[in-house]
Parts: sequence; C-alpha cells; structure tokens
Amino acid sequence: MTMQVAPRQLRSYNASVTVVDGDAAYDTSGEVAALVEAGSAGGNFTLIWEKTVPAQQVIYWGYGDPNQQRNQSFNWFAAIDAGTGFEDGILRLSVTNATRTNSVVVAEFNTANMHTVTATNLTTAQPTDINAKVPLPLQTSIAAGEDSLIQLHFKTQSATTTVDQCNFSLGITVVQ
Repeated sequence: MTMQVAPRQLRSYNASVTVVDGDAAYDTSGEVAALVEAGSAGGNFTLIWEKTVPAQQVIYWGYGDPNQQRNQSFNWFAAIDAGTGFEDGILRLSVTNATRTNSVVVAEFNTANMHTVTATNLTTAQPTDINAKVPLPLQTSIAAGEDSLIQLHFKTQSATTTVDQCNFSLGITVVQ
C-alpha cells in the first residue's frame, strides 16, 4: 500500500507583536522596562525583548508593500516613567539564529518619533492616528526560521528618571 501525502502550501499572514508575545523573561511591561532602565547609562545597545520562532514557522519583520502606503505595518514604541517622561533612543529590530552566533539588524528607529508627547501612562503614550506611527513594510532581506529569535535592542539617547512601563506594537509577517 502506498501512502500519499498532500502537498504543503505555505500561507502567510500579517500580525503585530507586543511585550506579552515575548519569551518568558521578556513578556511583561515591567521586565522590559527594567531591561531598558538597566542599559540606560551604558551607551550601548541592550537586548530588551525577544521571541523564539515556533516550529514550522518563519517570521519576517514588517508587512505589506511600501508602494501601497496604507498596506504596511504602522508601529509604535514607548518606554516611560509614568507621569514624568520618556526614555528615548534607538530601537533596533534584529533576527538572530538559534545558537546566537549570528545576528542581523533589519531596521532601526528613533523612538522619539514612535509615541505621543503625553507620558501619563502607556495608553496616552500610544499614538491613535496612523500618520503618527512609524511605517515598516515587509523586510524580505532576512527571515527568522524555526527556533531562531526576533529581537529588540535599545540604546538610550535621552534618559528619564526611572523607566517603569514599556510596550510597543511592531508588525511581522508569519509564514507557515
């Protein structure tokens, strides 16, 4: 008896990741805020968030097409001392292999352009107007495969007193 297996068709869909989508040590606002704060004085990029790619998936940063301006991810990021101010700097999106021996930067953003001017809390820091968010179309140059990592690194350029809240929404494309 011969067994036949149906051919596999890969499908992709657009999604967004937030703090809660991170791996165990990176999945709460407090954990990510503490990592941003810990790297604040160093002047170097610090790993603040990562997500391991599940089995049978490939993840790309961003989604959509830059030729169709409203058909791409629109992103925001805020690290704040609630009620006081923002911790701003450079947010680096990267893809790292499972053994952590190779990491590729996919995009960098100035976080001063990724939130409102109101640092009361994360709700007021999140832009509600699409024109105030930073676009990121599908980045096809590199993908994160099974067990690889999508990561965020942060380098402070303008510090606040103490970072106590952090969240973001960044677009990804998932292929499975």
